[in-house]
Amino acid sequence: QVQLVESGGGSVQAGGSLRLSCQASEYIFNNLCMGWFRQAPTKEREKVATIDRDGSTRHADSVKGRFTISKDNAKNTLYLQMNSLNPEDTGTYYCASMSTWWCSPMGEYIYWGQGTQVTVSS
Repeated sequence: QVQLVESGGGSVQAGGSLRLSCQASEYIFNNLCMGWFRQAPTKEREKVATIDRDGSTRHADSVKGRFTISKDNAKNTLYLQMNSLNPEDTGTYYCASMSTWWCSPMGEYIYWGQGTQVTVSS
């Protein structure tokens, strides 16, 4: 069964840190590209970071140097470590997966979690 379940969201003051987790089914975790997206009210969904099956990562310019995507193979868990948070990082964060092992920039993400809310206050 394909499944993605996020956790770890919450409220934090500017400058603080949060770590998001995404528990994935074994099939997704071991075979497919995974990524984190976010969406703020009235804004379009933004791709935050991706990691392919073999561990190669990409991060959006808006989060480079502050956020880090990683995964724990033993736990089938994807992470997003978020440091130096600012109010512009507020939004619902989603874990998602493509149907391919590598993260094509134009590829379609077809599996999605339910999302976890991150709120950063100034």
